[in-house]
Amino acid sequence: MRAAWLLPAVLTLCAVGLIAVLPTGRLVLTALFADGQFDASLLLSRLARGATQRAIFNTLDTALFGALLALLIGAPFAFLVAATDMPLRRLQGFLLILPLMIAPQVMALAWMHLLGPSSALLGAIGLAPPPGTANPLLGRNGIILLFGVQHAPIVFITLRAGLVLLPRDYVEAARAAGMGPVRVVTGVVLPLLWPYLIAAKALAFVSGVGNFGIPALLGMPENFLTLATLIYQQLSSNGPSVLPQVAGLSLLICLIAIAGIAAQSLALRRVRFALTRGAPMRFSLGPLRWPVAAAGLLLLTAVLILPAAALLATSLVPAYGVPLSLTTLTLDNYVEVLLRQSSTVRAFVNSSYLSLLAAAILAMLAVPLALGLNRLPRRVSRMAHGTLELPYALPGIVLAIACILLFLRPLPVLGSLYATPWIILVAYLMRFAALALKPVEAALDQLAPELGEAAAAAGAGPLRRLLTITAPLAAPAAFAGALLVFMSAFNELTVSALLWSSRNETIGVILFSLEESGLSPQASAVAIVTLLVVVALLAALDRLGRMLPAGVLPWR
Repeated sequence: MRAAWLLPAVLTLCAVGLIAVLPTGRLVLTALFADGQFDASLLLSRLARGATQRAIFNTLDTALFGALLALLIGAPFAFLVAATDMPLRRLQGFLLILPLMIAPQVMALAWMHLLGPSSALLGAIGLAPPPGTANPLLGRNGIILLFGVQHAPIVFITLRAGLVLLPRDYVEAARAAGMGPVRVVTGVVLPLLWPYLIAAKALAFVSGVGNFGIPALLGMPENFLTLATLIYQQLSSNGPSVLPQVAGLSLLICLIAIAGIAAQSLALRRVRFALTRGAPMRFSLGPLRWPVAAAGLLLLTAVLILPAAALLATSLVPAYGVPLSLTTLTLDNYVEVLLRQSSTVRAFVNSSYLSLLAAAILAMLAVPLALGLNRLPRRVSRMAHGTLELPYALPGIVLAIACILLFLRPLPVLGSLYATPWIILVAYLMRFAALALKPVEAALDQLAPELGEAAAAAGAGPLRRLLTITAPLAAPAAFAGALLVFMSAFNELTVSALLWSSRNETIGVILFSLEESGLSPQASAVAIVTLLVVVALLAALDRLGRMLPAGVLPWR
């Protein structure tokens, strides 16, 4: 019996160590140790440089103000969707989640082509800024604006989770005492939600610290560098010779992100109200129901639909700066990137099979890993969970540097993974393991233990119970987790920007390269194709929604 418990526990801890402890430990060793001795002099000298200090300030500045803007956008939507009778709540929740599923570089590209001087969309109606005008999104303010839009879904999901748990009794008691709706919200709901507000702000801040796609497109042309883009610039210019220096910068990002995650965890521990099992709290908007819904749809149209329309318009013109009209409309950019241009075709193939492999491997590992974590002692299981989520919570640029350090030298049996597509696959497995695990854990929590006990009483061993009972029942959740992994990996840029090599480009990398080369219509065509793939996968996930445990899909 002891051996039967011990083997899965050891295998589970080994998996957690390989996925999470190994890359983080390698990064710390390189940044703080030299020849086996603790030596922080290299890191300190790096921190003393003006460029590093400016990058640190820019990172904190944009992440803090971006998180504040995300709070201003996401919080009202969370309240209206979760706690009022506003019409079209599910549609608005679904639309607000979209920026979280869209790659940051695609979001940045869409906004640049909406407001830029050569906007094909605005040019079609004669409103494009004059040629030669600077794009208003380049630099600090544009980065903060897009951080706010991109990270508003994080605020929405976090606050919505708190609102649906808020005891209805507290609100009804306040209304019975004569308090109006406004006083109930400001005097009862907001104080109870305060820990969730802090947690949402902290999560949005951490996401801003690690965001690479938006600062790369909006900051680098103006030499406005954050820590993530400074690392990319240093490594792209000097190659692996600067790994010890950029490892120190990565460790700094890591520490800032961990501070934000700790603030979020501490805030949620202060939640003191009891969970409600009854009907959720609901406010009636009365005659304002439809005007409020219309205002919400108008805002979502402005921040999501118009940029997407601008991206589509740019992809349908023959050259950058040409206004869209019936005479200029062409599908040639799509033919070029999907059929003619070998690098873009290769990027679609590479991203597709790497994402599929990562999704399939993690879907197969998720059920035994979740079972193994459940069988660990509670304190060990909690630590293992936190460790496993670290590669997903930390900025992708940190994981990319850690993977380079791990796989730069040849490994026994495997050889060298550096400059091969397999290093990207390993990074995807590390980064998205937590994403695949969550739906499966939620599904296993809802399985009746009597099923396994009855099978064991009938003589079925652990492996047979896993294959005939647990795995089939958890399969829809594992499939949903695989779709989330595929969607996240398919057009990601932050990890693959540092790990790609010749003939191993991914979609995120090729999109960034096309835009940097001035081939904006082709970059827009690539972005539109990835958007269509993401929307199709979201629709598939939504169809699966009824078969999944509550909370797996944040918009349902």
